[in-house]
Amino acid sequence: MVFGYARVSTEEQSINLQLDALLKAGVDEKNIYVDKVSGVRSERKNLSRLLKKMREGDTLVVWKLDRLVRSLIHLTKLVAEFEEKGVKFKSITEPFIDTTNNSPHSNFLINIFGALAQLERDIIIERTKAGLESARRRGAVLGAPTGLSKRAKDKATLCAYYFKEGKLSVTEICKLVGVSRASYYKYLEHEGLRGKVRPYKKSNTKN
Repeated sequence: MVFGYARVSTEEQSINLQLDALLKAGVDEKNIYVDKVSGVRSERKNLSRLLKKMREGDTLVVWKLDRLVRSLIHLTKLVAEFEEKGVKFKSITEPFIDTTNNSPHSNFLINIFGALAQLERDIIIERTKAGLESARRRGAVLGAPTGLSKRAKDKATLCAYYFKEGKLSVTEICKLVGVSRASYYKYLEHEGLRGKVRPYKKSNTKN
């Protein structure tokens, strides 16, 4: 089955351009999922529903990659999820992004994106660590620098970065970094962001 996904923010104009392109690409109207995002941290609930619904052999079509993902890291996470499920995807305006035909060109580009995503992740970690170390030298009171493994410290750094960047919801950050909500809030506290986020309450959380 072929599915389509479209996203528009309140600052953008009509979503009709995306919908028309998806219909022209052969996506049935009933299989198009749309998210209207009202803020930088807004959840994309219909995207989550779509990802859960898709099965092996399905194809996801988007008008443009930035409608689907918000970073290279996010892209590589989704690609891995699609490969595991046996789902194909393609971008209408970026024909070089098309896994439906298993072309060497598309596979090569996806591998390049994966390498760039790892570079992006490493740069975020190093830049954030440098900023924290500089703040500590100036006497700023931050989260304890010890008590976590290197891998956990890296995840804490990424959680703090995406929180301060303000583009992703809590659910998206947790999925992107690969942590639970409880760990997410613990890591933010570790990175000196105590008091800037609400405490984790399991009873109020739905995954």
